[in-house]
Amino acid sequence: MDAIDAARAVVEEHHPDARAAFLGGSVVTARRTAMSDLDIVVVLRGAPAPYRASFRHDGWPVELFVHTEATWYAYVEREVRKRRSPLLWMCAAGLLLFDTDGVGARIAADARKLTTAGPPGVPAEEIDDRRYAITDLLDDLSGSTDQGEQLFIATELARRTGELALAVGGSWNASGKWLARGLDTTAPGLGLRLHHAVREVLEGQVEPLIGVVDEVLGQAGGRFWAGYRRSGWTP
Repeated sequence: MDAIDAARAVVEEHHPDARAAFLGGSVVTARRTAMSDLDIVVVLRGAPAPYRASFRHDGWPVELFVHTEATWYAYVEREVRKRRSPLLWMCAAGLLLFDTDGVGARIAADARKLTTAGPPGVPAEEIDDRRYAITDLLDDLSGSTDQGEQLFIATELARRTGELALAVGGSWNASGKWLARGLDTTAPGLGLRLHHAVREVLEGQVEPLIGVVDEVLGQAGGRFWAGYRRSGWTP
């Protein structure tokens, strides 16, 4: 059973009275892999929405995101404020499986409008928080002689640096594979450079990674540690 037929079968089995459903994620793109799951957004009229569930169906791993029209908009609004909304993108770029009363078309149109408009701006305070955390990690990397420590410092630096690059570039935030894909668009070549630089750390050379990270930091104002202050800080 192909992905589209499988997704329709999932909705029919679990929510035959659904108003609309979308199939999103990697499975509907050219980046589909053997491990791609079915990311399915289902729109109901009421309970048991909202909820999400993970399970297998006919050999397919399934991620089911179930909402009412109202909860879909509420969740998206909350996620957009954080500049990262998988739910929004599943409906903006995904396949509308069926639409009984027009709610699917309405959600799809609003989702595309929001993704096209882009995320809200990044507060200066958040940029400073990111600069501070990265600067602290750079100091840790420069001072460490333990290979185990260097591994985890380097991978954390790569992740945080990629996220800072997306923020500085005005792009949607992302994590995991979507962080790598976001960097391909926002900062072409940066992901590969970070990859090679982390490998250099594993071979005992920290300078290449420090250099790449400092370049990205430079776009945000450079390193920042002395003078950093936050009120109401908690661990």
